[in-house]
Amino acid sequence: MATGVTRPQRFVLALVCAVAVSTIYAIQPVLEAAGAGLGVAPESLGGLVAAGQVGYFAGLILLVPLGDVVNRRRLITVHLVLTAAGAAVAAAAPNGPVAVAGLAMAGLFAVVVQVTVAYVAAVSAPGERGRNIGAITSGVVIGILGVRVLAGVLGDTVGWRAVYALLAVLCLALALTVRAALDPDRGTPGARYTQVLASMGRLARTDRLFVSRGLIAFFLFASFGTLWSGLALPLGADPWNFGTTQIGLFAVAGLAGALGAARAGRWADSGHAQSITGSALVVLTASWSLIARTETTLWPLAIGIVLLDFAVQAVHVGSQHLLTTAHPHRAGSVIGAYMAFYSLGSALGALTTTWAYSTRGWQASCWAGAAYSLAALVVWGLAQVTGIARPGAAGAPGPRPKCPDAAAQPC
Repeated sequence: MATGVTRPQRFVLALVCAVAVSTIYAIQPVLEAAGAGLGVAPESLGGLVAAGQVGYFAGLILLVPLGDVVNRRRLITVHLVLTAAGAAVAAAAPNGPVAVAGLAMAGLFAVVVQVTVAYVAAVSAPGERGRNIGAITSGVVIGILGVRVLAGVLGDTVGWRAVYALLAVLCLALALTVRAALDPDRGTPGARYTQVLASMGRLARTDRLFVSRGLIAFFLFASFGTLWSGLALPLGADPWNFGTTQIGLFAVAGLAGALGAARAGRWADSGHAQSITGSALVVLTASWSLIARTETTLWPLAIGIVLLDFAVQAVHVGSQHLLTTAHPHRAGSVIGAYMAFYSLGSALGALTTTWAYSTRGWQASCWAGAAYSLAALVVWGLAQVTGIARPGAAGAPGPRPKCPDAAAQPC
């Protein structure tokens, strides 16, 4: 159903993505303050961060596929309301366990981001799909990076609870806006939830394009997570000794890079998604040579952040364009399964960077980030050699899985 997406609708949906994803990452800049206020021991602070990530991963598998079955506009609205509820619980939590429950709930329903991407892919005309996905996913990166600045400022001035209270209000306001601004979208006629879940497993077994793009996403976001989960460590230590607000300002450089990649969707629409992926992964790998100089000078760091976020956004948009073009009638399940690779990669990057920094310093973290980006480049190169090309060109080889129920076609 390609009814198109207007500019105001793109703006609203980009805001949905930015605000929803912020509920997962807002805890990171205010982690120590939140732990102190909730009575959480320093060695247990990781549970506050993990709660949202675990909820998000569960939502990718269990909730995003619903977008292929039910009205996506209604689903986006309901998910925003429930994300707001989780954020409100976190804001009012009297202790750690309640905060963990609220953060997990917010993370679970923050997968409204992927439902939104699937909605845009479904209603966009083929020649505008990449452009629209690029605009919407720019909101994701803006949320991930921008909330670091916002949370840092609010945490230093008003308190960490104000961050989640504000996010709860914004989610509710956007739920009302979405209800009024979007056209209804009914999903795939005849599709059943259990069949959609089963189709996600078949993707990994039979679709080589999906597997290659999933692996690229895994290593791509492991590299991304290595930077953003660990950057506060060298910046908070000698010789810089920066505070939360100062560290958060480095996210502005990341925003510049992400917004600079907004044209990635147009490039994908023009048939250049594969070549842009290769070029961007080369840029990503090279950016780590600049980021590695963080402990002695900051200008290379700022430039490296711009390049890294530009590259990550360009690859991410291209991957989603390729996958939703190959599977236009089950965009929800495809995006959900693809983003599971993203979630696992981000978690790996976070674990790697803290371990590497504590044992060998920031240089070791940078070597890990560069290794992940190089691994993504190798996966892309192998895909080119084996003929896994963009849909509609050389094709994405591999048998199309049979649908268990003809009424659910196309599966």
